[in-house]
Amino acid sequence: MNFTHRNNLLFGTLLMSMLAGACTTGQEKEDAPPNIVFIMSDDHAYQAISAYGHGLNETPQIDRLAEEGAIFTRATVTNSICAPSRAVVLTGKHSFLNGKVDNIQPFNWDQNNFAKMLQKAGYNTAMVGKIHLDGLPQGFDHSMVLPGQGHYYNPDFLVNGERQRFEGYVTELTTQFALDWLKEGRDQEKPFLLIYNQKAPHRNWKPAPKYLTLYDDKTFDPPANYFDDLTNYEGRGTAAKEQEMEIDGHAMWGHDFKFEVDPNGDSTGFTRELNRLSEEQRAQWREAYNPKNQAFLDAYPRAEEIAFEDKEKEKEIAIWKFNRYIKDYLRTIKSVDDGVGEVLDYLEENGLAENTIVVYTSDQGFYLGEHGWFDKRFMYEQSFRTPLLVRYPKEIKPGTKIDKLVQNLDFAPTLLDYAGVEIAPEMQGESFRTLVSGETDEWRDAVYYTYYEYPSVHMVKRHYGVATERYKLMHFYYDIDEWEMYDLEADPNEMNNIYEDPSYAEVKEEMHQKLQDLRDKYGDSDEMNQKYLDAYLEHMERNNRQ
Repeated sequence: MNFTHRNNLLFGTLLMSMLAGACTTGQEKEDAPPNIVFIMSDDHAYQAISAYGHGLNETPQIDRLAEEGAIFTRATVTNSICAPSRAVVLTGKHSFLNGKVDNIQPFNWDQNNFAKMLQKAGYNTAMVGKIHLDGLPQGFDHSMVLPGQGHYYNPDFLVNGERQRFEGYVTELTTQFALDWLKEGRDQEKPFLLIYNQKAPHRNWKPAPKYLTLYDDKTFDPPANYFDDLTNYEGRGTAAKEQEMEIDGHAMWGHDFKFEVDPNGDSTGFTRELNRLSEEQRAQWREAYNPKNQAFLDAYPRAEEIAFEDKEKEKEIAIWKFNRYIKDYLRTIKSVDDGVGEVLDYLEENGLAENTIVVYTSDQGFYLGEHGWFDKRFMYEQSFRTPLLVRYPKEIKPGTKIDKLVQNLDFAPTLLDYAGVEIAPEMQGESFRTLVSGETDEWRDAVYYTYYEYPSVHMVKRHYGVATERYKLMHFYYDIDEWEMYDLEADPNEMNNIYEDPSYAEVKEEMHQKLQDLRDKYGDSDEMNQKYLDAYLEHMERNNRQ
């Protein structure tokens, strides 16, 4: 064999080997488990995402997920309060089984969660941002979380358990730290799970410096039932009447409306909050807010007295308060939307978008003036529903819309299903993978809800309930014993309790049966309620003794 012929053979063999290797590598990439970016904001109402069509604000980056993936219009939570909702997301179990029923009871990180399962299956895992669950997060190779509620300005982070303070705005920092891990912190050879949680738009809605004057040129109209209190919540029960979450009534001049001095000339304590800001940040803040606050004080120099004496002026002040609240709330969301865009851009620019599941959601919904309220907690619709958008190009068609009753209980099983990891038998949710891909239309016809944190801030009474696509049944208990039922088709704003309406007698019977069926299915009971009530009252009594 001559030298040239031998070299040609060697070259051919090498070329075939390289091509085979390339094909093998390509096949491995094709079959690689999906990466997961799970983005959760705090108290982000679905009404404040423009893809949902309410016209309040524009969220073009979050909307990309709806355009390129799926939007869920009836996603709900099992317990509308921060820490319990996050515990449900992690464990795939209702609050009464994972033990985190309220913001008071401890969370047991030793129990199973979906991040632990993905980590065990070979995923590189990280959690960045807010989790609001005490203790070092388990299931994560890297964690960089806010202690407790966290601060909007110059926040502390627990970096793998070690407390460090960072100068800057919390939403921008959280995004930066998430991107840092994606770029430099993760193992490039492994599939990854990134849980990227924002503090915003949680109370008290402090915007980033660059957005302090956003919407200054706009006046927002409050929801049609903003003045619900003027009829003393006619058509509802005791729980709606006795809550303490009214924008005009319970929100505070300092903490919520950002006045350093109230209309009576008294210090509000907000100056202490500003002390956390750097000198430059305080100067920016006061330059933006002081003129707006002074304009209000000039227009209503005796605001509290005027509201008492003049009903028209009272309404004007109430609408001003709504505008201060909603503008600050939406300003914080602008930074959240920016961050989503930065992460999506990174995935696309680095060839990761096709094989990465991106989820955007909130730990629950929020009231944006409906019934005159801010906050959450109730099973009424704006609190009960949560935004949910999912993009996964390999399986989800662009522009998909899902109207089924999906819950945050389902997130853990769904992500495990996508990753090819067997769903833990104790998880109570269901994977919606085949639902969102269009392979099936079969889904549950009812969801179960619980709320426990009473008596406490906002004074929303303990209750549990069941919801179908059309009806909702709730039982308020402990210091009252009242039932409420709503027909969401006829009464989408839940203004008229039909529980005693004889024309709904058959529906009421069916809803009671569904409620009992779900309590049996999930393992809840009045005895379970009493157990957690006793634990809560014991905690409150112990605190009072101290």
